[in-house]
Amino acid sequence: MKAGGRFRHMYLRSMVHLRKVNVWRKRQLSGANFLIIAAAFVGLLGGLAGALLKLLTHTIEHSIQGIDWGLKYYILLIFPSIGILLTVVYISGFIRKSKFEHGLSQLIYSISKSGSKIPIHNTYSQIISSALTVGFGGSAGLEAPIAVTGAAIGSNSSKIFGLNYRDRTLLLACGAAAGIASVFNSPIAGMVLALELLLPQFSIPAFIPLLIASAVATVVSQFLSPEPLFVFVAEGWRFDALPYYILMALGIGYFCSYFTKLNTWVGALFHSIKNKWTKVIVGGLVLGILIAVFPALYGEGYITIQELLNGNYSYMLQVSFFKDFAHTDWSVFLFALLTLFGKSIAALVTVQAGGNGGSFGPSLVMGGFIGFVFAYGLNTFAGTQLNVTNFIVVGMAACLSGVMHAPLTGIFLIAEITGGYKLMVPLMIGAAIAYYVNRRHNKYSIYTQSLAKEGNLLSLEDRDRTLLAAVDVGQLLETDYMAFLAESKLSDNISKILDAKKNIFAVVEADGTFTGLVFSEQLLEDVVKLKDKLEEASVLMKDLAQPALELVYLDTPIYEVIQQMERKNIRTLPVLNRDGQFAGFITKNAIFSKYRQEINKSLNYF
Repeated sequence: MKAGGRFRHMYLRSMVHLRKVNVWRKRQLSGANFLIIAAAFVGLLGGLAGALLKLLTHTIEHSIQGIDWGLKYYILLIFPSIGILLTVVYISGFIRKSKFEHGLSQLIYSISKSGSKIPIHNTYSQIISSALTVGFGGSAGLEAPIAVTGAAIGSNSSKIFGLNYRDRTLLLACGAAAGIASVFNSPIAGMVLALELLLPQFSIPAFIPLLIASAVATVVSQFLSPEPLFVFVAEGWRFDALPYYILMALGIGYFCSYFTKLNTWVGALFHSIKNKWTKVIVGGLVLGILIAVFPALYGEGYITIQELLNGNYSYMLQVSFFKDFAHTDWSVFLFALLTLFGKSIAALVTVQAGGNGGSFGPSLVMGGFIGFVFAYGLNTFAGTQLNVTNFIVVGMAACLSGVMHAPLTGIFLIAEITGGYKLMVPLMIGAAIAYYVNRRHNKYSIYTQSLAKEGNLLSLEDRDRTLLAAVDVGQLLETDYMAFLAESKLSDNISKILDAKKNIFAVVEADGTFTGLVFSEQLLEDVVKLKDKLEEASVLMKDLAQPALELVYLDTPIYEVIQQMERKNIRTLPVLNRDGQFAGFITKNAIFSKYRQEINKSLNYF
């Protein structure tokens, strides 16, 4: 037997055994109990994936940084471009069967539009591509890639277990939670992120599988890589500093609004560059220059934040071209401010040029820089006595909350990874205000903006419109209605009219062009009036046709169709293509039936 035949035989045997296992577990275990076991399994794999991603990324980083530092600035200029190039080559060469997507948007889209199904290559391609991008110095975060990896593990595990959409969605969220928990060693933040971004319409029992997945992933991560992301000892906060926290949070909210708009602008700019290799060159050059001038932009940027938490404020300048100015207060303040805006550009360019990473990590770093610039600037130039490290921590939570529209994630993540539970009140105030300010300017987050624009987002607000945006007129088209040729005689169609189960008919030309409508009640009245003279009358169908009060086209949004029906109190409308040819009818009953299906699909994950 040939190798291909043996492989197929083994695959078929494994499928048979798998079906037997699924039949057995359905008999022996309730759905809720099995989901807890499945969540633990997904959490285990998600924890291993997170540990592997950190290992690969840090190995690449340390190998590059071990090169002769006499060439430091040249390395910073070249290697981020190499990382993006390798990422694009890998994706182009090995990910061919499905489109490669970046960020958490694809998870939200998957839940909304594709039955929570994620291509299996995401279980490994996200790890490889993001390790290449960030390991070589790309200014992005690992959190979004590992969340997608975990979600792909959950989604594809549910396929193995033969689970339905509801349970598959929950396991997808468990995987994303496990990924975040493993990278940050923060189980609560992983669970909260999944609830805020992926399961906004959750029910209470969904907590248990999410908790299990996050906890198992954290245990695995702690065992394999126990070092904390940040080392920080909170000293508590002073009541008289509260107005400053509020003022800073307002500023961060407006900065988040700027970053969201910048994301759209940079995305459009790179979208206009059609050649992917040109994108790599342009993006790599811009990124390399930014990192060479501001070395803190290299990689994730967490090292610089840790140095700021340690009180080593001149660190940014000491490793740059401007080390001679490292001990001047105004230069430290100005350099940190410029690094902040440089990070906002570098993070977006990294991804748009072809690298793989997310805005999750950059949001933390930018928030940390804002907190530092705010508190350090006031202490230096206004003579205040603010605790700079506290403002760095609160800034991280506020910026993450504003950018992602996820205030609870911002609060609990920062509290967990910094140990800053003593700062819970400032964290809550900062996250809430930044979220509110950015929400006023940008209804959707950086992850959901494009999805909402395309009608691919299931949101709590405008849920009717959002749910129906997932439905096309063509899906609800009813083609079993009768159509009569305009030049045909009424007398020739009487038997068809009497046998028809519908009471409305389309009148069309020979080429299918829509002419009008006729109704069975009207036709029967005409037949009674003509009686014996029907044959001689030669009444044509076009003479009886009435113009439609409203017309629907195949590309008309369903929500507009409903408005048309309500406007004229009509339950059935003719559907045409853009050439004016009759395609069928759409009914209010069909729309409402589909709407109920979408409601049932989107609600109650348990």
